[in-house]
Amino acid sequence: MLRSAELPTPDPREVIGQSRPYILGPFDKLSIDVFGIEELSKREVQTDASGRISFPLAGVVEAGGKTPGELERLLEDKLRAAHIRDPQVTVNLKETVSQVVTVDGEVKEPGLYPVVGNMTLIRTVATAKGLSDMASRNRVVVFRTVDGQKYAALYDLNAIRHGAYPDPAIYPNDVVIVGESKSRQLFQMAATGAAALSPVILLLQAATR
Repeated sequence: MLRSAELPTPDPREVIGQSRPYILGPFDKLSIDVFGIEELSKREVQTDASGRISFPLAGVVEAGGKTPGELERLLEDKLRAAHIRDPQVTVNLKETVSQVVTVDGEVKEPGLYPVVGNMTLIRTVATAKGLSDMASRNRVVVFRTVDGQKYAALYDLNAIRHGAYPDPAIYPNDVVIVGESKSRQLFQMAATGAAALSPVILLLQAATR
């Protein structure tokens, strides 16, 4: 294991939709409305494994890799080409499975949660309905894989809340574990002697190339 001063940010090529705002991906569920055209409004569609959707008059549309706003403009162009006069399209994200964070351990509702907007560690824990009564606030671990290397970072929620260091960003595919005994064992040696107000970041496994 190697120590690092900061948990690295995933490369955009590795994590679909890590950028802000939300980038559409495979199997996302969308609600699409075309203003003033009832037949094309309140339509729920789901992107396929390649991130594509099918929409009346527009045909098959590449939605993956686009923001909802970019998809709105693309659909407007295609509907305009289909002789719809001045189409006004609204695309809303209803459900995502392509860009999620896993939250486990001592939170009230462990599970998979969408990463939408500027997600941080504090916001992620809040999304899982907060800490359980048994949670260890100074033993919160974030696991992340970047460029084939596995990292883990140990954070103290109390220190973050008191401004000792910034609330770290959370990205799709991260795993957050709160107060988990296995996490404490993993960091038992690394955290010994570490300043209470400093995060501990470890490189767990180097990439094999």
